[in-house]
Amino acid sequence: MTSHSTLSRRFAATFLLASAVLVSGFASADDTSKAESDDDSLSVLIITSGCCHDYDFQAKAIQMAATKAGVEAKWTVVNDGGKGTQAEIDFYGDEDWAKPFDVVIHNECFAATTNPDYIRQITKAHHAGVPAVVIHCAMHTYRDAEIDDWREFLGVTSRRHDHQSHYPIKVVAEDHPVMREYPAAHVSAMDELYIIEKVWPNTTVLATSKSERDGKSHPVIWTNQYGDARVYGTTYGHSNETFQDEVFLANLVRGMLWAAGRVE
Repeated sequence: MTSHSTLSRRFAATFLLASAVLVSGFASADDTSKAESDDDSLSVLIITSGCCHDYDFQAKAIQMAATKAGVEAKWTVVNDGGKGTQAEIDFYGDEDWAKPFDVVIHNECFAATTNPDYIRQITKAHHAGVPAVVIHCAMHTYRDAEIDDWREFLGVTSRRHDHQSHYPIKVVAEDHPVMREYPAAHVSAMDELYIIEKVWPNTTVLATSKSERDGKSHPVIWTNQYGDARVYGTTYGHSNETFQDEVFLANLVRGMLWAAGRVE
């Protein structure tokens, strides 16, 4: 496997050469025609930072995956809040924080943040119709909060995870647009399996993996309808190895396009 430092240099070089407008998409002619039209680029916000992960690497990997896929996108990356488990990001202080964006990618990790007003400042924008992608530790963000608004937005509730391993992924909704072209038998990169306590009523589970501890299956890819917003989610995304997995990245981009209404 290529070393982290080599990959980081490649990412950095590509990222600097790329303009704020990146190109991304999928091979399907139908999908491409939907995603590519004059002045039809996606405006994408990535909210990232917090505990436990290499967020710079992951944010660049997401953008490069979109570039490889071929759909126009304009990116804004907000990497604030430090590396701990508790933070309130100033960006959310603007009442219209989500207004400029077609889709928001949540890849943050702040389990100990509990302020209900702060959390609802985020969720109300999505409930009003701003689509979202939620990745890995977004499912443990605001974990200590008493309110359920964020969990309902995510579509699943999780508070813990199993050990890192290579987990087989079983597609359970192969006809869903997000899972089109997903391999029938794919195994995750080295990653954590999140234990899902609750699947919320508007959630559609797309793929599952089994715990190596007790054999129970848990959703690892899903979609959710939160108010007027589409939400795509995956609990995988812990390791840099996962963000080098072409299947994971292609599905992530496809989920983003689906959430934004570009894939039907």
